[in-house]
Amino acid sequence: MNQSCLPPDDLPSTQTIRVSEILLRQLEEATKKSFFLACDNMTRTLLCSCHWYFQINSGILILMVICYDMESYRNIMKTVPHFAEKLKQFSNTAKITVSSPVNKGIPWVLSIDNILPESDLPST
Repeated sequence: MNQSCLPPDDLPSTQTIRVSEILLRQLEEATKKSFFLACDNMTRTLLCSCHWYFQINSGILILMVICYDMESYRNIMKTVPHFAEKLKQFSNTAKITVSSPVNKGIPWVLSIDNILPESDLPST
């Protein structure tokens, strides 16, 4: 258990902590709705084929995507540069986590700063 070096009077109350947690969850949900609306129809359809949500951890916005099958996983991975461009509208330090179906690989964690724009990707 972490003990604070601050006196108890300088620590936030449990009510303040609860309210902060509620506000953080509301911010995540509002970001999810705004992000979805900012995407084009094809990207929205792709997102609907997966479980996805936003999480804010230590001030970093994280798009969490969990794919149910390998086809949606491949399609999501191809769309990561588009997600990164959209996320830049919401945060300068966002990350994207993409999880493949169970036992089919490891989750990818990508910072939007390290993702090449779609126009710079090699053609296949």
